[in-house]
Amino acid sequence: MRAPAGRRRLEGRDVESYRTIAEGARPTGEFVDRKSRFIAQLARVGSLAEADEFIDGVRSSHHDARHNVPAWILSDGRERCSDDGEPQRTAGMPTLEVLRASGLANVCCVVTRYFGGTLLGPGGLVRAYTAATQEAVAAAEKAGQIVEMSMVTRVTVTIPYAAYGRVERMVADHGGKVRDTIFSEDVQMNCAFLTGTEAPFLHAMSELAAGEDLCVVGEPTFQEF
Repeated sequence: MRAPAGRRRLEGRDVESYRTIAEGARPTGEFVDRKSRFIAQLARVGSLAEADEFIDGVRSSHHDARHNVPAWILSDGRERCSDDGEPQRTAGMPTLEVLRASGLANVCCVVTRYFGGTLLGPGGLVRAYTAATQEAVAAAEKAGQIVEMSMVTRVTVTIPYAAYGRVERMVADHGGKVRDTIFSEDVQMNCAFLTGTEAPFLHAMSELAAGEDLCVVGEPTFQEF
């Protein structure tokens, strides 16, 4: 079943917000076991193409590594992982499970392994890939590189200059934020509201303008708020 407008599916449930990595951040975690190095890198991705681009970039940077194990989760519920040559379910799935447990979405993790010469066995591999990914998530948390993405509705308001100060206060009083303002013949205010909270503001604007429609309401999208 398709999720209602303003909602997305994640791990089989509808969500109106999710956590992800801050745009441009590349948190990293490392774990070493018997001279094998496991280096986990995280990135924010919004599509399969962006995930593939990040994975290819890590593989290019670590082309001399024995394995580059990817896992990703998108906010629409799609997810994927690969063991990249490690024994089945010892690498990709443990990495994916850490992402699931952290509540992250629109995120990709690649764990690079430099082989240390000693076989770790299935249990050792699961522990190593899990630990490296956990270290990367912990590093992101510590650095403030995890952000909340919420369903946000954009409202564009066009008003005369004389009403600017009053409408600016109205946006704040109704829990919205003014993203940017364009001053031309009139004033165009590009505002954002958590989806479902914009109605009282729209009603107040209608009363202010004596029924004239001064607002254009956009489709809800996931954004930082």
